[in-house]
Amino acid sequence: MANFGLILSEAAGEAHAAPTAFGMDATVWVSIAMLVFLGILVWKGVPGAIAAMLDKRIAEISKQLNEAEQLRLDAESLKAEYEVKLAAAAKEADDMRARAASEADTLVAKAKADATALIGRRKQMAEDRIAAAEATALSEVRAATAKAATAAAAALIAEKHDAAADKALVDQAIAGVAKG
Repeated sequence: MANFGLILSEAAGEAHAAPTAFGMDATVWVSIAMLVFLGILVWKGVPGAIAAMLDKRIAEISKQLNEAEQLRLDAESLKAEYEVKLAAAAKEADDMRARAASEADTLVAKAKADATALIGRRKQMAEDRIAAAEATALSEVRAATAKAATAAAAALIAEKHDAAADKALVDQAIAGVAKG
């Protein structure tokens, strides 16, 4: 109860004496308890366990950083490889475009040459047909002219030639045979 009275007297604002045990106040006892606690921790190897745990965690983090660095290097090499492949694909596409344009130009030139040759052949065939038609028409005209001339000559001879003219022609022919 003495302590209870001491507490009451403090509440009343009276001056009081600090409690002590074995001549040491509470601050010294807390310091001693802390030193004993830290000593027990050191004696049981807690700092070593903490250091080992921290070392393990540091090694784990270092391993993860090394793995991350390796992944970054792998990713960069893949990126470089795909950039090379992309450049090769772009060059191949350009080459294909150039070949296609060249082939198209060749095909157009061949088509023009073929068309020109076809036009020339068709023109020659048309000219040959025209010449054949002209030759046929000319021979038909000559035949018709000869037929008309023969008919006209026969008509003239029949009209102007009678039996007396025939007798004179026969006599001339006989006289020409006899002389000869």
